[in-house]
Amino acid sequence: MKKLDKLILRAFAGPFLLTLAVVQFILLTQYMLKYLDDLVGKDLGFAVISQLLFYFSVLMIPVSLPLAVLLSSLMTFGTLGEHQELTAIKTSGISLVRILRPVLLVSLALAGFSFWFNNTIVPKANLGAYSLLWDLRQQKLALDIREGVFYNGIPGYTIKVNKKLGENGDILKGVMIYNHTNGQGNSTVILADSGRMYTRFGGQYLGLELFRGTMYVEQPDARDRAGATFMREAFDRNMITLSLASFDMVRTKEELFSQNKMMMNLPQLRDYTDSLHQRLELERRMLPHQLTPYYTYLRFDTTGQRQARRVEGWKVASSRLPAVNATFLEQATNRARNVKAYAGSTGERLANLSKEAGNFRIEIYRKYVQAVAVLLMFLIGAPLGAIIKKGGLGVPVLISIVFFILYYVLSIMGEKYGRETVMPVGLGMWMSTLLLLPIGLLFLNQARRDSGLLELDFRRLIPAKLRWPFRGYKRSV
Repeated sequence: MKKLDKLILRAFAGPFLLTLAVVQFILLTQYMLKYLDDLVGKDLGFAVISQLLFYFSVLMIPVSLPLAVLLSSLMTFGTLGEHQELTAIKTSGISLVRILRPVLLVSLALAGFSFWFNNTIVPKANLGAYSLLWDLRQQKLALDIREGVFYNGIPGYTIKVNKKLGENGDILKGVMIYNHTNGQGNSTVILADSGRMYTRFGGQYLGLELFRGTMYVEQPDARDRAGATFMREAFDRNMITLSLASFDMVRTKEELFSQNKMMMNLPQLRDYTDSLHQRLELERRMLPHQLTPYYTYLRFDTTGQRQARRVEGWKVASSRLPAVNATFLEQATNRARNVKAYAGSTGERLANLSKEAGNFRIEIYRKYVQAVAVLLMFLIGAPLGAIIKKGGLGVPVLISIVFFILYYVLSIMGEKYGRETVMPVGLGMWMSTLLLLPIGLLFLNQARRDSGLLELDFRRLIPAKLRWPFRGYKRSV
């Protein structure tokens, strides 16, 4: 490796690692804020939060790599241009393409790593992250008994406290407890003047120590409702222990989520997509055969009708035709309605099946598109940095954000168009790359010619054989 390559790679490594960490942090924060409502108030431990952060950090890497490459390329070559190092290298006879080569090789390696990571690691991270997130959503909020509000978070009990005192709110005033664990309604009611609340047995149970109260118990008679017995018992101290097992998080088997498209790698996605297409094709071929029973074919003998009219009493026979025709018309109308309803439901089912197959194809293309995005961002960032010759975190950050937002918006639009069958799925997923690739090639051409960003010579874009109208033309300065 030559000294020039080492110089450029050292200048690229620092900004790349820094921008990758910053982009990861920003995207991870934005992602966590999206699910904040599902996490707050559930008394989750550090281990659960760390596990969720780890899974989401892994999911952000394929999205962070293109933006990190774009920003670090801009900063690297912008700093080299700002310090006149890029000009010094060019004056020694080294072309810009040769200067970009070490970072290009690193970008190729990052693109290959992104594809492998997206196909191998991301499906497993998706499986772990979203199965954990599902369990967190199903988990109840932490125990939160508020003043003057009936609380029914503990199965079988409804608790109301008029006032909470003490530093931790564990001293209770005016306690009312409805016990309906026997499935017969609120047959047991406990009223207490005061009490104390604390956890027992390692937080697995809630202890309610009640003072100066009364317990009312109604015991209905199964044979005679009017003969129900009613019992009242006063107490000075009563200890109630309630299980908090319903607040524990129960993990669902990850195998139940494995059929989701986000949890599959490329071979699994292709197999599932092929099966969907085969099923769709089979149902389309079977549709004419399934519609056949809805049709009735009648054969009319016109010769027999003419002979019938010649016999005596043909006027009587003809008078019955309107009733027969009305019956046939009613049957035909009913069958037409049945055909319309069946065709409508079948068409909707086939459309949903086709859309589902398109969604799986979108996941297949996504793995390729996100890998190619690393090279695309390098192709935009490196020449643009050589043109603007500005390093640091000012202008490069602004330009990077503009291009990344443009790429992101185009990607979302293309994916939406493909999902809604406005355009083919492949064209929709590659739309952002196809639209930004000419911009990157234009920047590269301008950087090679040491031209400004807006100094465009459109004659150079015309092939040499077609330039004859411009021969002899000289631009006056």
